[in-house]
Amino acid sequence: MNLNYIKPDEWKIVEEEFDKDNVTASESIFSIGNGAMGQRANFEENYGGKSFQGSYIGGIYYPDKTRVGWWKNGYPEYFAKVLNAPNWIGIDVEVKGKALNLDQCKVIEFRRELDMKNGVLERTFLAEMESGDVIKVTSVRFLSMDIHEIGAIRYSLTPINFEGEISFTPYLDAGIMNEDANYDEFFWEILDSKQEVDAAYILSKTLKTDFHVCTGMKVELSLNDFAVEIDKKAETTDTTIRYTYSTEVKSGDTFTLFKYGGYVQSMNHPKGELLNASRSVLEKASEIGFEDLLKSQSRAWGKIWDTADITIEGDIKAQQAIRFNIFQLNQTYSGEDSRLN
Repeated sequence: MNLNYIKPDEWKIVEEEFDKDNVTASESIFSIGNGAMGQRANFEENYGGKSFQGSYIGGIYYPDKTRVGWWKNGYPEYFAKVLNAPNWIGIDVEVKGKALNLDQCKVIEFRRELDMKNGVLERTFLAEMESGDVIKVTSVRFLSMDIHEIGAIRYSLTPINFEGEISFTPYLDAGIMNEDANYDEFFWEILDSKQEVDAAYILSKTLKTDFHVCTGMKVELSLNDFAVEIDKKAETTDTTIRYTYSTEVKSGDTFTLFKYGGYVQSMNHPKGELLNASRSVLEKASEIGFEDLLKSQSRAWGKIWDTADITIEGDIKAQQAIRFNIFQLNQTYSGEDSRLN
């Protein structure tokens, strides 16, 4: 694989153009974690091209039947698969009734960067819809190093040359399968779901291993940096909860959705208390607010780099590479829970 599209930078992994051939590789390279959960760098909005949605919870696994070679000496019949967990990051977007999909838009500008110094993933793009309407989108995402059950997203859209209706549809999707699932096997059983004014929850458990998880989201909105309340349209299926918020915007306005989400699970809470635990941690994140959570994230990573950094002078690519390795080690396992690897 040719990774020359990744730009040299001492502290960041940078991608400066949109190439459909690089999407799945970038989803891996730009992934984020906090020791308790991990997230591939999938787009928040729907993408119609080749993609592999991936969200993972530390310690939750499944005894999956070996796909090939189990009849050979030395091959186990089963192995422990890290499961693709319910998706909490999704935010479908519509512009004047038309779905935003970078697989079908004309992408004018595109930049994605993984800020390893601060533990933050950011993506900015300028795209032209089929109608000729041009939009600017900026998304900022991180998994909190301080509150391990929480991730946060700030997703902003600005119309450049038009006015009209913008719709955000944040959702939870528990109907997730692993891309490498054997025999199309489904690993999760959905137990219950609950809707609240600006929050939603899906309770599920793994088959065989009986790990219980509550996946939650809490939503806030702003228009031109002022908090707004918009009545939602709720839609549910057996596996999803979707809230749609729509507003009229003028050229140059910025409509922003803040989405707090993540997982609480039965390794850390009684199974009967998962809903309350999810509600509590989401309310805590909302009370702190996105900007203060972001500052806290930078402080947490600052403490890690104070003791973990290795500097290489005169070779930016080597400096980038060693910091990428240090970053991956520290975001995969923080050392705080001996049950995780």
